[in-house]
Amino acid sequence: MNYLTYDPYREFHTLQNRLFGSSPVRRERDEELSLGAWIPPVDIEEDQEKLALTAELPGFKEDDIDIQVEGGVLTIRGERKFEDKQDGKNFHRVERSYGQFVRSFTLPNNVDRDNVKATFKDGLLLIELPKREEAKPRQIKVTGGNGESKKEAINVKR
Repeated sequence: MNYLTYDPYREFHTLQNRLFGSSPVRRERDEELSLGAWIPPVDIEEDQEKLALTAELPGFKEDDIDIQVEGGVLTIRGERKFEDKQDGKNFHRVERSYGQFVRSFTLPNNVDRDNVKATFKDGLLLIELPKREEAKPRQIKVTGGNGESKKEAINVKR
């Protein structure tokens, strides 16, 4: 049976990559799998009302996911556990990634951090980050010189 082994140097390599950019030696996909490192893919989109972050977390349940907003940073944590069933089965290959993950995103200043909402359905985590009212675009009415709206000002002049 193949198990993913703990690599005590993995966190050192991660820190090194963050401090000095990517590692001078590029790791291949098989090496990443053997180290147990995995990062769920995330899409981020924006419209006039909100930012929306969608993360792929197949096989997870709502209770397996931890979401926090602190100091302008959104952090998503979770763990996918390897189900080791000893019923006479031998694994020839284990390609799915297991273990803990942490994703952190710096939030822009225009996000209303008190009204963040998260929903989870069919393996997709959707986090909606509404924009603050003062950050949303608004329509400005043009007035005439005497304080009337533009249409009223035009009607008076005719």
